[in-house]
Amino acid sequence: MKLAILSNGNANYSTKRLVEEAEKRGHEVKVIKYKNCYLSLDDKHPNVFYKGEKVEGYDAILPRISNNMTRYGCAVVRQFEMQGVWTSAASVAITRARDKLRAAQILAKYDVDTPKTLVSRNTSDIDDLIEQIGLPVIIKLATGTHGNGVILADTKKAAKSALQAFYLYNEDGTNILLQEFIKESAGTDIRAFVVGNRVVASMQRASLDDDFRSNLHQGGAGTPIKLTDEEKKVALKAAKAMGLHICGVDLMRSSKGPLVLEVNASPGFGIEKVTGRDVASKIIEYIEHNAPRKNGKDRVGA
Repeated sequence: MKLAILSNGNANYSTKRLVEEAEKRGHEVKVIKYKNCYLSLDDKHPNVFYKGEKVEGYDAILPRISNNMTRYGCAVVRQFEMQGVWTSAASVAITRARDKLRAAQILAKYDVDTPKTLVSRNTSDIDDLIEQIGLPVIIKLATGTHGNGVILADTKKAAKSALQAFYLYNEDGTNILLQEFIKESAGTDIRAFVVGNRVVASMQRASLDDDFRSNLHQGGAGTPIKLTDEEKKVALKAAKAMGLHICGVDLMRSSKGPLVLEVNASPGFGIEKVTGRDVASKIIEYIEHNAPRKNGKDRVGA
């Protein structure tokens, strides 16, 4: 199989692991920095160019699109889709997952349990919003990542001040969400790594101080954890709802059962180091069994 990994961090751990496992299994693999690609928008020949050469002849692409390059990265993925190249993550699925409001709408549509979430563009509604959701309340930007753009407001005054500040400096019109605070899970959450129809690794993340955010990028620590059957079911349901076959599903244990916080379209591989599970090989194996060969008759690796 000839595989292209779309990544701007060919030296980072996840990309290196994917290359390592793909080559170990006998595949030809190349890392393409999608931010340096340019696109030919001729409707008869939707080509992608990289380093002055046309990118062609690939059986599959594996997008590893960073949050701050979502728009252009997904444009590159769409260009490959227009060529009929198989992708492990559809451009529309990546785009939807990156917009927290759209993702929340999709999860609600497919009856995936999440913390209660409200969205408003008017700070004058704060009294009604707080009455519905309660205090303390989590306020977050719809496009935030790695725990950034998220705050916890303990009082109505703090919530109103935070919303006013977000709206004042939010020139691009990014939606702002208010989310129920789950006290029993404060400072901890669970990352379930989904590949195909399986959870291949799971870890619990916990903050090391009194920060309510447990994200590893915010200094949280990860430990292996065994999921319940219900938690596995919820993680797979969320991945399916978002149309993502390879993703990280963030869960929270609550008195109401597991709640989905987010579905990450390009999860990091820190979970391998925490759990000792070989996630990269599971991803390559999934691609082998799902990407069609060039002749369109057989499955790669079948």
